[in-house]
Formats: sequence, structure tokens, C-alpha cells
Amino acid sequence: MDVVLEVFDTFLFDRLYATVLPSSLASYSRIIGLKNVNSTFSSMREIPTGLPTPSNYLFQLEPSEYAYMSAWSRDNIWRQGLSLYLITWIFGLVIYFVCATLSYLFVFDHATFTHPKYLKNQISLEIRQTMISLPCMAIFTAPIFLGEVRGYAKLYDSPLAQPFPFYNFLQFPFFIAFTDFFIYWIHRGLHHPLIYKTLHKPHHKWIMPTPFASHAFHPLDGFAQSVPYHVYPYIFPLQKFAYIVLFIFINVWTVLIHDGEYVAKSPIINGAACHTMHHLYFNYNYGQFTTLWDRLGGSYRQPNDELFQRENKMSRAEWGRQCQEMESTLKNVEGFDDRKYGVDKATLEKKTL
Repeated sequence: MDVVLEVFDTFLFDRLYATVLPSSLASYSRIIGLKNVNSTFSSMREIPTGLPTPSNYLFQLEPSEYAYMSAWSRDNIWRQGLSLYLITWIFGLVIYFVCATLSYLFVFDHATFTHPKYLKNQISLEIRQTMISLPCMAIFTAPIFLGEVRGYAKLYDSPLAQPFPFYNFLQFPFFIAFTDFFIYWIHRGLHHPLIYKTLHKPHHKWIMPTPFASHAFHPLDGFAQSVPYHVYPYIFPLQKFAYIVLFIFINVWTVLIHDGEYVAKSPIINGAACHTMHHLYFNYNYGQFTTLWDRLGGSYRQPNDELFQRENKMSRAEWGRQCQEMESTLKNVEGFDDRKYGVDKATLEKKTL
């Protein structure tokens, strides 16, 4: 995350902190003096601290004068913590809206709007829940990123620093396997009756989710399921740019499994069809990436064949079967159904144009 922080510092935060928390003129002059090749120091004690250093081997960003004009230098722990919170929140929102919007426009089947279990004003509700959740989740996530930036994780820079041959390639399946295992058990635990209604039910409000439901969690639910992602680089080596790629991939994948486009009819991949079964019937397909742990844990449910048949997946007969079973299961899981289903005719005509 130090690579991302350096980019944001260079193009945004240096100037922001210089404006909000300006340094004294004397301190600024000392720092600038260090940059001047004609400057000299009478002793090493005069050399100021907090000078920006490159975060990676691949590229170096030249700090502007604003990097030296704040009372909070780049290595100030409070500045780093605040910056990482803002990055986690804002960058998360950007990825969410970009990916969910693209999926909604080009992938999502808008016939879902006519499904009997589609909620009134559902997309607005999904976005509202996400807007509440992401800044709260960032509170718990930022300290973990701060630990990484300050060197407590096992992130490495150059690919040449890999712990053994081919690890630069193996780190990707290792990461997927590790996180898939733990997310399965965390997700399954969130369905325990003592926890479900408080923490996980807000995400199961969406029986027929849209891409905008991807991040619409209770904040503690969303953070709990993200913990394995954050723990991995504290236990195992992970290359910095691989880490960024995986961070983006996780967020994109979360959107993809809520897009309702059932492409992956695979016994291995836990795609959108598997996750739709989870939203419809609650107690199946807890896995994030694969079906392995659902199969071993006895919670795997093969998606209905109709989901992969375009002429049948949105048929009234299929919807009727889905609703009948869903309502029966819901009574056991939640008891009372407090959702408000349906859209008014004008809104429906507008959405399905």
C-alpha cells in the first residue's frame, strides 16, 4: 500500500497537508536546503528527517515543493493513518461505482427488475447501504494498511526478492487458496442464528441482487470477510504490485458474482450462478472463489440448469419455483419477511427501456 500512498501523496496529499497543516518557515528552509546541491551542513545532526523516499523499484515520483511544506511529513504516523483511511474509503468508492456501473450497463440482465423478489427502489437502497458501509469499514482497514506501510508486513519490492523460484507466479494461487478457505468459514459463521440477523441480514436483503449490492454490507460483516485478505501479507511474502493487482481483482470479483450473468457453469468456480443460489436460498455456497470448501463442508448447491438457459432463467415458471422455495427457507432463517417488493409501473418501464 506504500506505492499507492506515494502516488496519492505526490498528486494530492502533499499540497493538502501543506495547506491545512503548514510547516514553519525555518523548517521548510532546512528541508529545501537539503535539496539544494550548494547547501552544506556542519554536522549530521542538522540533516532533517522525513524526506520522501521511493516506495518501489519500478518508478520514482519527484516530490514537489509541497512535500516539504507541512508540519506533518510523509512519514508522520498520524498523516499516514489519515491518508490511508481516505484512500481506502475514496478508492473503494471509485472501484465500486466504476465496476458496478459498467456491469449494470453492459452485463446485468435488466429483466431482473420484473422478478417478484426484486425490491422497491432496490438499487438506491443498495447504494445507500454501501455509502454507509465503506467509510465505516475503512476505519478498521486503515490501521492494517498502516502496519504494511510501516514495514510490519512481508511485502517485498523487486521480483528478484522472491523467497524461492517461481514464487512470483505461485503467490496468486496461494493467495486465492488461503483467502477462499478462511472466507468460507467466516461467511458460514455469519449465518449462525446468533449473528445473522444483526450482521449479515443487511446483505441478504437483496434476494435478486444487482451489481450495486456487491459492497452493500453491514460494516462489520464486510470487514470480517475481508480479514483474510489483510492477514495474508503479514504471514506470507507478497510482491507489492501483485498486492495491488489482487486488491483490485477482489473488488471486481465481488461485483461480478452479483451481476446475475451466469457464464461460469463450472463445478470449481464459485461464480454469479452459485452466488445467486446463496442469495435465493441462504444456506448454500458460502465460498468466495471456488466451490471446494462448500463441497467438503456439505453446503454446496449446484445452480439450477435454467439459470444458464436465457429463455428459461427469467421465465415465470422458474421464478415461481424460486419464490416458493425461497419463502419456505426464509421462514426458517429469518422468520418474518420485512422486505418491500416490487416497483411501480412507471419506474419499471423506464428501467427496462
